[in-house]
Amino acid sequence: MSQHVIFEFVVDKDNKTITVKRSFAAERSLIWDAYTKPEIMDQWWAPKPWKARTKTMDFREGGYWHYAMLGPEGEEHWALAKYIKIQPIESFTAFDAFADADANINESMPQSEWEASFTDMGEQTLVSFVIRYNDLAQLEATIAMGFKEGLSMAMEGLDELLPTLVS
Repeated sequence: MSQHVIFEFVVDKDNKTITVKRSFAAERSLIWDAYTKPEIMDQWWAPKPWKARTKTMDFREGGYWHYAMLGPEGEEHWALAKYIKIQPIESFTAFDAFADADANINESMPQSEWEASFTDMGEQTLVSFVIRYNDLAQLEATIAMGFKEGLSMAMEGLDELLPTLVS
């Protein structure tokens, strides 16, 4: 029986936040792994035909994930997520920023704080993000870069990958 996929994307300019809710047809521990293990994230954390490539991931409070988005024509866009708080299989909070290949943050690009939570819904898991920006211009720049479309495409890539991860 096919499960209904939840996808909500709400921009709140007054509070400078984007809230994203997305369900996946898998148990919470597998979805947690899909968001916290680089060998899985590299398989889906980019909208096709782009690919993600992890340079370094240290998933712990105070650790970070440094990765690149690789385009089909050789483009490289680097990012850095610094993990602030982690409650295993339940939630994590991370500072997110564009960076260079040496993990130096690009101060001219948007920066945000992501609060992610993972909720068991029986045969599905709901992943919720509240993404906070320090100012409205950074939120609007993120939207203008096609964030909603790119994130939606990446999450569809996770849907496609999930059957291969279930043993």
